[in-house]
Amino acid sequence: MPSEAMGPLTLNHPGREGDMLLTGYRKEIFRAECNPSFESVHCHARLDQDVGQALPYLNAELGGFEYIEEPPSVTFRAQGKIITVYPQMIAVNALKDEAEAEKILQWLMSEINQVWDNRAKIQPSFDGAPRPQVFEILKMLPKTNCKKCGQPTCMVFAAQAAEGGRGAEECPELAPERAGQLRLYLSRFYPE
Repeated sequence: MPSEAMGPLTLNHPGREGDMLLTGYRKEIFRAECNPSFESVHCHARLDQDVGQALPYLNAELGGFEYIEEPPSVTFRAQGKIITVYPQMIAVNALKDEAEAEKILQWLMSEINQVWDNRAKIQPSFDGAPRPQVFEILKMLPKTNCKKCGQPTCMVFAAQAAEGGRGAEECPELAPERAGQLRLYLSRFYPE
């Protein structure tokens, strides 16, 4: 069940509040309803302002791997998380706790305001980046469904890796040669 956490948060930019596109949000932290035993939490932040006009600029600057024009949203990988920004909401998955959610939301609020301030210098992007293929990743995995990574199957792990949420080092059963292949494959899509 979602829990409302603290009131709207406002980042202070002395003397610039009038120029900011996004001044605050209200966040909800919750566990996945499909499996409440999962350790990680998810976060939805309801935005105080509509940031829809900033999405193509955010996509261009942060390298979104999926951009949808209608209804508008951009999804990207940052700080090891999958983050989707909608005009009036931000969704972040697989968080350790509320503190990590807050850190990511504050960073993202700053990024949104920065790209909006610099939009005249940014070429907006309405395209997503190429994405890795789940079955190509699955071919490199041991396919033992051992659950040592914390996921129920290798297919689930592969799907999360394709979205940028998992890396080769998170599969304890992966042979070193296969781990190197998987790292190389994923680095073409998610350089870090």
